[in-house]
Amino acid sequence: MLTSRSIERAGPSGEDTRRHPESWYAATAPHPPAANPLRESVITEYCVVGGGFAGLGAALRLAQSGKEVRLIEAGPIGWGASGRNGGQVHIGWNKEQPWLEKHLGKPAAHAMWDIALAARANLDTLLALDPDHCEFRPGHIHADHKRGFVAETRAHVAHMREEYGYDALRAVDGDEIRTLVASANYHGGSVDAGGGHLHPLKLALGMARAAVAAGAKLHPHSPCLSIERDGKAWRITTPQGTIRAHKVLMATGGYAKGLLGEVDAHVLPINNYIATTAPLDPARAAALIAGNRAVSDSRFVVYYFRVTSDHRLLFGGGESYSYAMPADIAGFVRPHMLRIFPQLHDVAIDHAWGGTLAITPQRLPYVREVQPNLWACNGFSGVGVVLAPYLGAALGEAMAGIESAAFESLRRLPAPRFPGGPLLRWPTMVAALSFFALRDRL
Repeated sequence: MLTSRSIERAGPSGEDTRRHPESWYAATAPHPPAANPLRESVITEYCVVGGGFAGLGAALRLAQSGKEVRLIEAGPIGWGASGRNGGQVHIGWNKEQPWLEKHLGKPAAHAMWDIALAARANLDTLLALDPDHCEFRPGHIHADHKRGFVAETRAHVAHMREEYGYDALRAVDGDEIRTLVASANYHGGSVDAGGGHLHPLKLALGMARAAVAAGAKLHPHSPCLSIERDGKAWRITTPQGTIRAHKVLMATGGYAKGLLGEVDAHVLPINNYIATTAPLDPARAAALIAGNRAVSDSRFVVYYFRVTSDHRLLFGGGESYSYAMPADIAGFVRPHMLRIFPQLHDVAIDHAWGGTLAITPQRLPYVREVQPNLWACNGFSGVGVVLAPYLGAALGEAMAGIESAAFESLRRLPAPRFPGGPLLRWPTMVAALSFFALRDRL
């Protein structure tokens, strides 16, 4: 039987929620703003469940608008995917613009691109909250791991330049990709000067400090155990307190299975894993990736990597489709890393960690008012560093009755449920995801 104390300590994957996982991010991040768990029953106008990018974006915008808002988080602020991800700054969505044009029509696709650009501009504003700009470095490389993908990438680049006027993106051939990434694994790709990489936990903590300064009340170590209608309001129960709020945002990512059935039907959690090497000689580190850019590749289970400010390779690779994580995450990630950089066979791994991210059937965020005065913002499907803070802010505006063009566009997106219903949804999707992962190795 779970007691309230054990619930406070164990997340959905059995992880300890009292502290951040032992990642390179946690080892190099500043202290979070002073905040206490919820230990009383309170009434507030707005409540945000989830202390990641989306939840913090909403709380910050609501507080800046003069609204009374409380945010609860199961662990420390930024404990989930927002504080553990690859730190890759992508511009756009998990689906490329031609797909959006085909399925939504050109006007809606252009509106989605405008949202993506606004989200990128919003990120610059948030980076300014941190003294070292969250270690942001410009430049993102997309690398094609199969020759047959190179022509598709060239066509995509041409389309983005001609249809959307996005000149920051350019194609690269096989010779150039090998000067950009010191690996024989790639055959071409593209470079986006508007992308880049950053320290995501510093970004989350900077947003938290700004939200507190604007008047928001943050409650870490306060997992939501239930949410129920209470007259015209909502009652959110935590192990040591309750919140009665008129309007609520659920921004829990992949960490709230079973809390809200409507979200469970549209959002599936998967685990992904990252490791950082021991510090490299600066020249050796710089030789791995030209210009200190970020890299992600064309695999279905994407490899993503970059060099950190202290000259480590940070490498993400491999995923699993359950809450349980490998006992040896470093051993799990290392073969993937050596597939790309065999020259690092002699280098030790200093940090290795995993995290749970949320995907949707069409890999587009699930943004809805699921019941009157109850909103959901989840399922960023691996591209949340730029989008989640901005869309969280857009949800905050919608909750406050402020007109939000971004929310209006997103609530019209198709939002299919995962097939199979509550019992078969998980095994059906595991089978499908495993098939596509197998194709990466063929």
